[in-house]
Amino acid sequence: MSKRALTKYLQSLPKEELENQVLDLYIRFKPVKDYYNFVFNPQEDKLVEEAKAKIANEYFPLKRKRARARRSVAQKYIKQFILLEMDPALISDVMLFNIETAQRFNGIKRINQEAFYKSMYNSFQQATAFVQVNGLKAVYQSRMEAILETAWEQEWFNAEGLDRCLEEIKPA
Repeated sequence: MSKRALTKYLQSLPKEELENQVLDLYIRFKPVKDYYNFVFNPQEDKLVEEAKAKIANEYFPLKRKRARARRSVAQKYIKQFILLEMDPALISDVMLFNIETAQRFNGIKRINQEAFYKSMYNSFQQATAFVQVNGLKAVYQSRMEAILETAWEQEWFNAEGLDRCLEEIKPA
């Protein structure tokens, strides 16, 4: 169904029936519920702290012995925050927190999987681009440089790639 056809259909509905359909969507679909909960009560700081706790739990679990270290957990939150159009500074903070947490974990227990480093490179590339687009370089420059320095210290095979990502956003 096209947007135009949907608009025409919605305009033809009586107000009560339209309200019932929106309520039904709210009950059936979690993304719709999340959207309305955010729109009417945008507790961005609470959402960010919840996301950081989940990300930290991936690397430093409280209830289980082994860390899962899944990048997908952080990516899910970042994607959701972008869809909700949260404050870009908060999204950038979560992006960098994810990489910093992974580096802390790698400092304690060396990861030998190439996929981990490629994944962190992708996260860093995404974060630097996001910071650049949203004009937050001055705010997050020192954290990004610290991530790069840690990558060199931990001898990441793709530290040079991270260096290039950071160079691309520096002013000419």
